[in-house]
Amino acid sequence: MTQTDDIDDSAAPLIEHLAELRTRLIRSVIAFLIGMVISFTVWNPIFNFLTDPVCRELGERGQDCGLILIKLQEGFFVAIRISLLGGFVLAFPYISYQLWRFVAPGLYRSEKSAFLPFLIASPFMFFLGAAFAFYIVIPLAFDFFLGFQQVGGLPVPAEGDATVEGAETLGDAGITFQGSVAEYLSLTIKFVLAFGLCFQLPVLLSLMGKAGLVTSRGLAEMRKYAVVGILVLAALVTPPDVITQVILFVAVYGLYEVSIQLVKRIEKKRLAQLREEGVLDEDEELYDFDEDDDGDNAKA
Repeated sequence: MTQTDDIDDSAAPLIEHLAELRTRLIRSVIAFLIGMVISFTVWNPIFNFLTDPVCRELGERGQDCGLILIKLQEGFFVAIRISLLGGFVLAFPYISYQLWRFVAPGLYRSEKSAFLPFLIASPFMFFLGAAFAFYIVIPLAFDFFLGFQQVGGLPVPAEGDATVEGAETLGDAGITFQGSVAEYLSLTIKFVLAFGLCFQLPVLLSLMGKAGLVTSRGLAEMRKYAVVGILVLAALVTPPDVITQVILFVAVYGLYEVSIQLVKRIEKKRLAQLREEGVLDEDEELYDFDEDDDGDNAKA
């Protein structure tokens, strides 16, 4: 066999994988477009659902729920953005299935059984974070923001005040919410995506713990750095108000602590399996740490 034949034989599997990847991507794009078309036909009900939190807060204050269009074409682009979001949500299960079908043939049976739970948990945690943002965080944020409105009007003269007949009196300026449709939608989507992505933290750290990239002890000793990182993240992905930043910090830090316990559980299962297989003795631990390290130099 010549060197040219060797190159051709090695290139054939790569071409087959690329062809399969192209097929999976095309199917995913088609599913996304179908979901987008479906969402566009019902974008009004979706928009009513997304505006329910602000409408509820305005209703409690006796105000009408009316968002305005700043630009003539703004309404059309709002419908497109809703369609994009709806198309992704509808197509996400099918896209995940296509991803799994592409990756699964290259995994061993044990790797499939280890990877599949994380693939299922990822969308679940995303929708859990999105629901937490939509039903808890957004109403609290809008209640905080709408509290800065001010009712305007003419001042009420006190008894004994003498006024010149026919003179005009000035009252307090009114501050009333007249939100832009596009701005409101951007803020809502930002909240939903931020919390949905942050709720992926347990899935990501558990998967890294399964691969041996992180340890529970290392994560525990990194708490002070995690607190700083989460505070910076909360300041970047939320509006500049203390309420939503504190809520995001508490939620993400709680997920960080949950991740430590999940990684610890994974390590216990791995330790029990290695002892059962005779790789480790009963008095041996899964990871050996030096007294001077911070958990980063763990080795099996």
